[in-house]
Amino acid sequence: MIVVTGAGGFIGSNLVRSLNRRTTMGIVAVDDFNQQEKVDILNYMNCILIDRSNFLDFLKTNGKKIKIVYHLGARTDTTETDVEIFNKLNLNYSKAIWNICTEHRIRLIYASSAATYGNGEFGYDDDNTHYTVQLKPLNPYGDSKQDFDLWALQRDETPPFWIGLKFFNVYGYGEFNKGRMASVVYHAINKIKETKSMSLFKSHNPDYEDGEQMRDFISVDDVVRICYEFMSKGSGNSGLYNVGTGKARTFIDLVKAVFSAMDIEENINFIDTPIDIRDKYQYFTEATTKKLKKVGIGTDFIDLELGIKHYVHNSM
Repeated sequence: MIVVTGAGGFIGSNLVRSLNRRTTMGIVAVDDFNQQEKVDILNYMNCILIDRSNFLDFLKTNGKKIKIVYHLGARTDTTETDVEIFNKLNLNYSKAIWNICTEHRIRLIYASSAATYGNGEFGYDDDNTHYTVQLKPLNPYGDSKQDFDLWALQRDETPPFWIGLKFFNVYGYGEFNKGRMASVVYHAINKIKETKSMSLFKSHNPDYEDGEQMRDFISVDDVVRICYEFMSKGSGNSGLYNVGTGKARTFIDLVKAVFSAMDIEENINFIDTPIDIRDKYQYFTEATTKKLKKVGIGTDFIDLELGIKHYVHNSM
C-alpha cells in the first residue's frame, strides 16, 4: 500500500490522482474527513479513506503492508500565529509518523517548505546540513517546518529511506479549497475573470520595483512527478531536497502570462502589502536544483507561461 496524508488538499489530491495512473498498488488517503469537500474530492478516485484522527493507529497496525508514506498533511496558513497549532499538527504529528515508519521500516517522504529559508539571507542551498541550522523562517508555519527538518537530521534511528521536500511556490489545478493561501496564479485567474484586472502588492523594499518581487513558481505536475521519481528510486540519498525550478520569475511575468492565456488585455494595478504580512514578506526565492540532479531526479521543468496556459484552460 501507498499512504498519502493531506490527500484531500492541493498537492495531495494531485498526487493521489497521479498514483492512480502510475501504479496498481492500493492507495490510502488520509485527511480530516469531517470536511465534506475533502471527501468529495477523493470520492471518485481509487483509494481508501482514513481519517487523520485514526491514522496513527492504522499505521501501527498495518505497517508491514505499507511500502511508503507521503506525509503531505500540515497546517499551511502562513498568517496563523498560534504556535501550539503548528506544534500539534506539523511538528508532533510528524514526529509520531516518523517514529512508526522507523519501527516498521517504512519509507517516508514528507513535505517541508521553502518557508524555512526566511528572507533568503543564507541563500537557498539544500545541500549543506550545517547551513540548515542557521535558517531563520519568518513565521510560525516556517518555524514548524524548520523545527521538524532539524529534528529529522538529528535522528540516529530513521526510516530506511526518508526525504524532506522543500516546496517552493506551487501552482496548478486543485487549489480551490486553499483560500488565501492559494497561489497568485489561482487568485489572478479568478480576479481577472471577474474584473478584467489584477492587483499586485507594491514593493516596500527599495531594491525592488512594484511587481518585480520574484518567486520560484513550480507547476504541481512537476511536484507530483518528483514525488513519484523519489518513490521509484527506492533507497539511499536520504535528506532534504528543494522542489523548485531554479528560475525565479516576477509577479508581473506571472500576471501577464495569465492575461495572455485568458486572451484579455492587460490591466495591472498595485496595492499596499497588508500590514500583518509586510514585515514577513519574501521578495525573492529561487531553489538550487543541483542536489536533485545529483540523485537523478528530472529537472526539465514546465515553463511558467506554458504551465499557466494549461492551468487556465483546465479552469475555464
